Amino acid sequence: MITKPIDENSVALIPEESDDLFTLRRIIKKGDKLTGDTTRAIKQEKDFSRPDRGERIKIRVALDVEKISIDDVVDRLKAHGTIIESDSESVRKGSHHSLVLKIGEPFTLTKKNWADIEKKLIYGKKENHSFLLVAIDTGDCGIGRLSGTHLSLMPNMYSGASGKRYKAKFNIEIFFEDVQSAISAFIREGDLIVIFGPGETKKRFGNFLAELPIGKKHKIQVVEGIDSGGEDGIYTFIKSEAMKQVMAQSKIAKVSAIIDEIMLRVNKKSNKFTMGFDETFKANEAGAVESLVFSDRVFEKQNEDRVIEFLNHAENKGVNVFAVDATTDVGLRVSSLGGIVSILRFVPSS
Repeated sequence: MITKPIDENSVALIPEESDDLFTLRRIIKKGDKLTGDTTRAIKQEKDFSRPDRGERIKIRVALDVEKISIDDVVDRLKAHGTIIESDSESVRKGSHHSLVLKIGEPFTLTKKNWADIEKKLIYGKKENHSFLLVAIDTGDCGIGRLSGTHLSLMPNMYSGASGKRYKAKFNIEIFFEDVQSAISAFIREGDLIVIFGPGETKKRFGNFLAELPIGKKHKIQVVEGIDSGGEDGIYTFIKSEAMKQVMAQSKIAKVSAIIDEIMLRVNKKSNKFTMGFDETFKANEAGAVESLVFSDRVFEKQNEDRVIEFLNHAENKGVNVFAVDATTDVGLRVSSLGGIVSILRFVPSS
C-alpha cells in the first residue's frame, strides 16, 4: 500500500492489492473522515436530462464514516456516511452517501486519534515482494503477477507454432517479442521476473529478455522443474517446492509453510493448531496463538466487526497475522478450513 502522511491526523493512501483492503477494513472506524472521488446522481432541469433519476456526475467528497464493510466484490470496501465537504454546489452537506474504496484509487483517511495498532498496520515495515511470473513453451505463454498472496492473470498467449503454416517458417523470436510487450504493460517497478516451463524455451526467453531494457531494469530468474506452460504452469508453480525456494521470504511462501505445518500436525495427531473462528478465538484468549491466516470466507460466517476486533487484538498480542484471498491455492485451502487457521505455541487447557 502506498502511504503518504499529510499531517499527524491525515494520511493519503493507495491500496495496491486485496491484502491492503483487508488492512484498511481493520483501520477505518466510525467517526473517521474519508476524502475521495465518487459519483452522485444530480437532478438538473435541462432538456434531454432524465427527470426521475438525475444525471450522474463525478465529485470529490469528504465523508463522516458511519459504517465500513467488505463489499460482495472482494476487491473493494464500501464506506457509508454523511457528506461533510464537497467540491460541487449541487451536493447537499449532511446527505448520506457511499464511498467505494478500490485497488489503485487514491483517497485520504483522517482520524482524530490513531491507535497504536492502526499506526503499525499503516506505517509498519512490510516485506513488499512482488513477482512477474512467466510460464512459457513454444505453443503458449501464461503471465501472472503475484503480490502478497494475490494473483492477477493475463489471458493466455498463443504462438501459433502448432498451425500448419508455421511448420516450415515459425520464428519463435516473434512470439518472444509479443510476450515481452505484454510483460512490459503488466510489470511494476521492483518486480522480480520468474520464468519457467517445459524444455529449453524458458532459457531462450530469459536470454532474449536479458538483452532488452526490461531485462536490465528487472532481475530475471529461470526456474527448472515446472513442466507446464500457460495458465496451468502458473498455478503449478505457485503450489510447487520451486516457488518456496525462489520466494522464500515472500508472504505466499510463509503462508504456504504455515498451512503445510498445520497439515503435518494434523497427521501427527498434534493439537497445536486451530481451524475455524471459535477455536482460534479461544486459543488467542489463552495467549497460545503464534501465527494465524484468514481469508475472506471468515467474514461470511461471522460478524464482520467481531472478526476485525479479534484480528487487531491478536496482532496487538504479537501474533503474526496474514490475509489471503481465493486467487491462489493457499487462499482456497484456508477457506476450506473454515476461513481462519492458526499454529499454536502450546495447547491451551480446556
